[in-house]
Amino acid sequence: MRNLIYALAAGALVAAGPAGAQTTAVAGIDYAQWVNPLMGTDSKPDLSNGNTYPAICRPWGMNTWMPQTGKMGDGWAYQYSADKIRGFKQTHQPSPWMNDYGQFAIMPITGKRVFAEDARASWFSHKAEVAEPNYYRVYLADHDVTTEITPTDRAARFRFTFPKTDSAYVVIDALNQGTGSYVKVLPEQRKIIGYTTRNSGGVAQNFKNYFVLVFDHDFTSNVIFKDDALVPNVLESQSAHAGAIVGFKTRKGEQVQARVASSFISPEQAELNLKEIGDQDFEAVRQQGRTAWNQALSRMDVSGGTVEQQRTFYSCLYRALQFPRKVYELDAAGKPVHYSPFNGQVLPGYLYTDTGFWDTFRALFPLLNLVYPDINSEMQQGLVNDYKESGWLPEWASPGLRSVMVGNNSASVVSDAYLKGTRGQDIELLYQALLHGANNAGPMPAVGRAGVDYYNKLGYVPYDVKVNESAARTLEYAYDDFAIYQLAKKLNRPKKEIELYAKRSQNYRNLFDKSVGLMRGRNKDGSFVSPFSPYKWGNPFTEGNSLHYTWSVFHDIQGLIDLMGGRKKFVATLDTVFALPPTFDESGYGQVIHEIREMQIANMGQYAHGNQPIQHMIYLYDYAGQPWKTQYWVREVMNRLYLPTPDGYCGDEDNGQTSAWYVFSTLGFYPVCPATDQYVLGAPLFPKAIIHMPGGKDVVLNAPKNSAANRYVNALTVNGKPYDKTWLSHEELLKGAVLDFDMSATPNKQRSTAINDAPYSFSKPK
Repeated sequence: MRNLIYALAAGALVAAGPAGAQTTAVAGIDYAQWVNPLMGTDSKPDLSNGNTYPAICRPWGMNTWMPQTGKMGDGWAYQYSADKIRGFKQTHQPSPWMNDYGQFAIMPITGKRVFAEDARASWFSHKAEVAEPNYYRVYLADHDVTTEITPTDRAARFRFTFPKTDSAYVVIDALNQGTGSYVKVLPEQRKIIGYTTRNSGGVAQNFKNYFVLVFDHDFTSNVIFKDDALVPNVLESQSAHAGAIVGFKTRKGEQVQARVASSFISPEQAELNLKEIGDQDFEAVRQQGRTAWNQALSRMDVSGGTVEQQRTFYSCLYRALQFPRKVYELDAAGKPVHYSPFNGQVLPGYLYTDTGFWDTFRALFPLLNLVYPDINSEMQQGLVNDYKESGWLPEWASPGLRSVMVGNNSASVVSDAYLKGTRGQDIELLYQALLHGANNAGPMPAVGRAGVDYYNKLGYVPYDVKVNESAARTLEYAYDDFAIYQLAKKLNRPKKEIELYAKRSQNYRNLFDKSVGLMRGRNKDGSFVSPFSPYKWGNPFTEGNSLHYTWSVFHDIQGLIDLMGGRKKFVATLDTVFALPPTFDESGYGQVIHEIREMQIANMGQYAHGNQPIQHMIYLYDYAGQPWKTQYWVREVMNRLYLPTPDGYCGDEDNGQTSAWYVFSTLGFYPVCPATDQYVLGAPLFPKAIIHMPGGKDVVLNAPKNSAANRYVNALTVNGKPYDKTWLSHEELLKGAVLDFDMSATPNKQRSTAINDAPYSFSKPK
């Protein structure tokens, strides 16, 4: 019954809409029908089921539109549990914790002409709400108005269906904050122009988001909002909080439409961006958006699973194709140009933003390198501009440098892209940027390497030198040094330089305490931090504990196995993570942070899939000769912690990372160590999946006996030949491949157990 319900819901999702709305599928398949933009939206600050919002956009589009249920400035701008909408916001928010920038809101109302967000808010119901990747519709009950939105990369069309009234209005709220906002009404042109300066940081002093709205109806009235009052007989306002209300007289069912665009560059560029719509009507723009999503989603074709599994897969893929988002625009000659959030200048070239590498180096960027390298080429070119304009590579960008999280994981993002064949970027300059970031503390703790002098001298960042999250930093710096080492070899750098980063990649060893068999924080004098509890979150670790971070040796799992005393002890420690109760010590934070609560309620022991540090851990059984345990636990996580529903994630989705984990895992492999050529094998979820590779080749994954019971790989052939390795080569996949999985209900404990079958490790015998 549950699957039947989802099948009907999926059909309704496509069928819903006004007469004449059509969908054209790529190669005859409408992949977008499976996407639920509401997945993960039933969240709140103390418990995340995704912390997402219904992102109505194009793939990697500069602007996203969303219904706004929260008050302006609230990072939880849309919550599924809410019952009122305050406006429809152009957003660039990557996370509720990061908040937004350049946002402004539009809201249709009827009756009394009001501006304040609480006064204009309207009750709504999810029963009268349709959310698709490129289209949103909702009925606003208090105003008897239906609002529809369909976007392009930098523009959008709105369609408001009003009742019979001479008091139909549209509110434009340029918001307050920063250096204020500006609105001007041009009645003869049916136009409103303006700008907002609202942001949450990461911008230059002259930051503005310029907008333009053009309506298809004459205004019967107009009024300006200035600070806290409506001002008649005035056509423009530059103030702390500016806005406007324009009026219309409508028949029952009459539609008022608006074309909207914006630019971070200038009012003239906003007008140029409006040409993305041109003279196309609402349905034409909607159809183009549907086609754009189908083209992106169709790179992966999964079949044979349940409706629920297909909806989860394509909903996750939709999330993975939003970030990093474009922040560049196209000038009159069609060339990329961007406003620099670092220096406030308008400069040529690509720029992407709104991502945190601490999250996304793990699976999101490897997904781009495998399936969408054309887009990642632009992103890498954008990183060159980041470095030229700020002097640093961003570790968290929104839109400029932000001081959030730890690590120097731009090293992984840059190295993995180049090593896997992405070209077009100035790799020599990017390599210099990596060396700069690896050997200097930045202008803020999350840029460059905080504690770098201690790290380079002692081989670790001490706990007692006032550098927070020291153990997490040490472990990530060691992996980042490995990524630099890999790129240095590829670029034929001097032997001494290559050896330096190879040596530093082993610094993880300095935090391993053999007396407890886990990673620990360490003081400057060499002593381990005491007292020690493996359940204690925070302090030397970032949003996790020792049981989570011990596995952050992506590049040298064999080295970690050796430190633990061999395969048997290593596997026993992995098993312990799932066997232990979800006990926690929150004293490092002074409160139960949401990541702790999400681990506690998942009923998977100490395994905390809702946060990134441990998401690769399940695949580590492959390194120790017990791949059947990887196969078991991967399926458990997919079955229990992902659903295509508003509560469908088990923690923050985080800019495509948690979704990319699911996408990779359903295919049957995962990039445990970016900056190598290998993907570690799990087991596929679907009876059949096809990856349409960028070079025109296909990777076909067949598992005809796959089912809820048959989760284990009994045998595997690659291109018709028996294959017992527990990894796949990126280079070989690019050539096209056919993988035939023989699935079974019982594990094959004789297959893939030899050390030579295990994936790459720095310390593995060559």
